[in-house]
Amino acid sequence: MQQISNFFENYAKALEAYDTKGMAYLYNIPCTMLSDEATTVFNDAGRLEGFFNQGVGFYRQFGIAHVRPQLWSRREWTGRIITVKVNWQFYDIHNQPIYDCDYHYVLKLDKNNQWRIITSVSVNERERMEDWQVKLKGSLIERLAGH
Repeated sequence: MQQISNFFENYAKALEAYDTKGMAYLYNIPCTMLSDEATTVFNDAGRLEGFFNQGVGFYRQFGIAHVRPQLWSRREWTGRIITVKVNWQFYDIHNQPIYDCDYHYVLKLDKNNQWRIITSVSVNERERMEDWQVKLKGSLIERLAGH
């Protein structure tokens, strides 16, 4: 599990640095991203990087400065394909929690024996971000009202 832990630590570092090239490097091309709302297949690293640029804009806008992956499970399907469940925890510059969310990943060893994500499944990120934004608006309204 250590090599997989390092893989997701590197992913977290790329997220913290807003390094969209670094994020895209961790994915196999083609790869698939799934959520309840959408299924997106990326056949081009440039398109994948563009997708990550949108997410980076959100992170910057809302002050996400630190990211911690917590690996919940790992299951080997074959000697070269595994599934991993990760809880991503997002923090501000003061290490105060912003929100967390769960993802399932299917990873495969590439020809150089490096893990690459072939499928990413967002379990609840949209709902968690929406909940956080509602709380954020509520606290802002309270501050403006002088409470």
